[in-house]
Amino acid sequence: MKTRFNTYDLVCSVTELQRLIGMRVNQIYNVDHRIYLIRFQRSEEKCILLIESGNRIHTTAFEWPKNIVPSSFSMKMRKHLKNKRLESLKQIGTDRIVDLQFGSGEAAYHIILEVYDRGNIVLTDHEMTIINILRPHTEGDKVRFAVKEKYPSDRAYTATMAPLEDIKKSIESAKPGENLKKVLNPLLEFGAAVIDHVLLQAGFALGCKIGKDFDIAKDMSRLTVALKNADNMLNDAKKNVSKGYIIQKKEIKPSPDSKEDFIFTNIEFHPFLFEQYKNDLYKEFDSFDVAVDEYFSTMEGQKLDLKALQKEKEAMKKLENVKKDHSQRLITLEKTQELDKWKAELISRNQSLVDNAIFAIQNALANQVSWPDIQILLKEAQAKGDPIASAIKQLKLETNHIALLLRDPYEDSDEESELKPTVIDIDLAYSAFGNARKYYNQKRSAAKKQQKTIESQDKALKSAEKKTKQTLKEVQTIHSINKARKTYWFEKFYWFISSENYLVIGGRDQQQNELIVKKYLKTGDIYVHADLTGASSIVVKNPGGGPIPPKTLAEAGTMAVAYSIAWEAKVVAGAWWVNNDQVSKTAPTGEYLTTGSFMIRGKKNYLPPCQLIMGLGFLFRLEDSSIERHKDERKVRVIDEEIEKNESVVEIDKEIELEENSDEDEDLENPQLDSIKEESFTEFDAMPKKNENKYDSGSEEDRDFPDVQIKIDYSALRVELHGEKDTVDKRDEEDVTFVGKSTVINSNKEKTTRFKELTLKPEKESKKLEQGQLKRGQKSRLKKIKEKYKDQDEEDRHLAMEVLQSAGAAKEDKRRNKHKDPSGPKQQGKKKGIVNQPTIRYINTDHLDEEDTGPVPEMDMLDQLTGKPVSEDELLFAVPVVAPYNTLLNYKFKVKLTPGTSTRGKAAKTAIAVFLKDKEVTLREKDLLKAVKDESVVRNIPGKVKISAPQIQKIRK
Repeated sequence: MKTRFNTYDLVCSVTELQRLIGMRVNQIYNVDHRIYLIRFQRSEEKCILLIESGNRIHTTAFEWPKNIVPSSFSMKMRKHLKNKRLESLKQIGTDRIVDLQFGSGEAAYHIILEVYDRGNIVLTDHEMTIINILRPHTEGDKVRFAVKEKYPSDRAYTATMAPLEDIKKSIESAKPGENLKKVLNPLLEFGAAVIDHVLLQAGFALGCKIGKDFDIAKDMSRLTVALKNADNMLNDAKKNVSKGYIIQKKEIKPSPDSKEDFIFTNIEFHPFLFEQYKNDLYKEFDSFDVAVDEYFSTMEGQKLDLKALQKEKEAMKKLENVKKDHSQRLITLEKTQELDKWKAELISRNQSLVDNAIFAIQNALANQVSWPDIQILLKEAQAKGDPIASAIKQLKLETNHIALLLRDPYEDSDEESELKPTVIDIDLAYSAFGNARKYYNQKRSAAKKQQKTIESQDKALKSAEKKTKQTLKEVQTIHSINKARKTYWFEKFYWFISSENYLVIGGRDQQQNELIVKKYLKTGDIYVHADLTGASSIVVKNPGGGPIPPKTLAEAGTMAVAYSIAWEAKVVAGAWWVNNDQVSKTAPTGEYLTTGSFMIRGKKNYLPPCQLIMGLGFLFRLEDSSIERHKDERKVRVIDEEIEKNESVVEIDKEIELEENSDEDEDLENPQLDSIKEESFTEFDAMPKKNENKYDSGSEEDRDFPDVQIKIDYSALRVELHGEKDTVDKRDEEDVTFVGKSTVINSNKEKTTRFKELTLKPEKESKKLEQGQLKRGQKSRLKKIKEKYKDQDEEDRHLAMEVLQSAGAAKEDKRRNKHKDPSGPKQQGKKKGIVNQPTIRYINTDHLDEEDTGPVPEMDMLDQLTGKPVSEDELLFAVPVVAPYNTLLNYKFKVKLTPGTSTRGKAAKTAIAVFLKDKEVTLREKDLLKAVKDESVVRNIPGKVKISAPQIQKIRK
């Protein structure tokens, strides 16, 4: 399969691309590290030019998957080329090098594309000084391709072919029998296809060899004419736009029903229909540029087609082998019967000879003659011409057999007998009649086997055909899935979608940690990390810019801890989060930060310690018509919704459940530290066990909360964390913390704020509740709240909450403006003793809808994926996901992963087996699960695991 341009292709392409001159650069993208897209525009006319280092240059009409974040090389080209006009596009000399000039005079910049060897793309200024280069290297001892070096344009070839004298000398010095094209190719700049074409036109055979098909004395003149024709073709291509041709091959698809089906695969692309391809299948295009675009754009699909075709051929080969094996077995049984019958007949016709031979050998053995002596006696008898001894060809005394050469005694010399002379094994334990009967029995046994084989043949062949058809169907299904499968940009990282539809990504290594923070950590995003060896840098993507709910933060914290040394050590630990503007790559003076290391400035918000419980599940890509059915499948659960359901649950260490209508007086004034942490950072549906969680990594004294109270108001809109003023005031200085492996730096050790009060109340009523604050031990709080709101109906409550919320928001804005700190949002609200954490504010859903500016592309992409497919859904492909187990609770296919001893590969195979054995799995879901590659399932599993799922022991057995 042809993958790169030759010189003739490049000349034709450069000629056709002259139409781009005068167009301006609108934008530049990179598909990967070798392929770049330049978008041109001229009034209403738009065009995209694709350049691939070492391979090709052409315009494209196909949608190529662009990288979300442009590479550094793309950014450099954007900086210098954006909005510049393409002034010239030319080939340098006759070499496979293209020079694209953007702008003119001293403001000119050049892109040099090399389409040979390993290729290169070079960005230079107007003096050809290299500004950026895709592949820096040194050519020979002197020529350096590096930034600030001059690009050596003079090294390009200027002639299309070597002098005729040099060509003649090369042919004369070549070995007899060597291919003529192979000798000419290094001396010419036309390309192998053009050389073949002109040689065929000159009357030479395809693949002609020196000394056999080519005589230098006779054929040199013809060769000279052929080379001149090639030169003329090249000159003509520089003046006229060429047509395009894709050479194709017909591949017959195997079918058990003998139905002829086939596919066409692309083999090569050319700007001219050469002589050697005139009899082949080909597809013609109006221009070479369009043909090349079609060829490369469909290449990936063709590779999948060929892969599927190969699997189909293998399945059909197995079916053919089954059929061949059955027919071969029948033939063997037929021959065995014939041979056994033949032997029995010969023994019967030579009965006296056989009995005498048996008697002679038995007599010798009875007289205790040794085996070597019997052999000697036999040879002596044969020398004397004894007929019985002459019939014995071999003694097989170790098996109590002799081999006799028997002929048909009744054959007529004029007619050929059906029974030809045959060497037959005779058992000394039986008479001639007994031996004959043994062979007859063998013949009957073979006949029975043959009959059984014939009877079972139809059944076996039908079974094999059924299996083959099933295999072909699976191959075709998987093939269609692979074609539809889109690899998302975040799959190269650790990732999952939180239970509230936020994308969470984490780095697999230091390089990815660096990439995630530098390229993917945007405004509004949250950075999550754990103070553990090997912990991944986690980013919670927040394209909407609103507050991130605590449950999502807790899930991201679990991910940060799971992908660290804590998994292997089976240690429960906590993580922390900061806003995106608190993460910096700027090191203190005199220090430096290595790859994957960062500075955290300001307060870190600690999350409660998390359990090491991850899960492996599957998300399914929905067809667009099915997306609406799963709208709001993953959404933020706010307090308003809980109140509407008359449910508000607070779990203390003994998992006490409180309901709004409950008349029981529960002691809420004496909660433990773990309940405070759960109220602060997670929803009200999950609670860690008592004494498991430590709130901070500070001293035991800092973790002591002597004056903690919980105030609950069911009409609450948000949560405020009040701390003692003297403690907070001491933290006005900026705190600096170091993340990653680097030099040790001095930093202010963060002191944890002691929480004096945790309240859930409307901002207007906060002061009233503070004045009438009840001390611990009093148990009438819930009854008073119930009494206060008993006359309020649903509509009044809803209107009151909207008013309260808008007022609260206004106060919040005033407070923020009043106490705004130049260093950023990390210092806001400290002088009042209030730590305003946007992730802990619960907002009315109606208010959210009013401020919604419309879905962003990233959220749209996440809505295409569901973990709860239904029978009405049209599913395109499956995506494996490893996430905290709480995130996967609603998924149809999920297993629990905890630290254990099973390898990742074994765990992945077991999980797939569990999903395929599920009683509710549909055929389409089975096909999608089977299509997922093992490496895709394995790569995100944290380490050695224990896998838990219902009925898993039965499946393992």
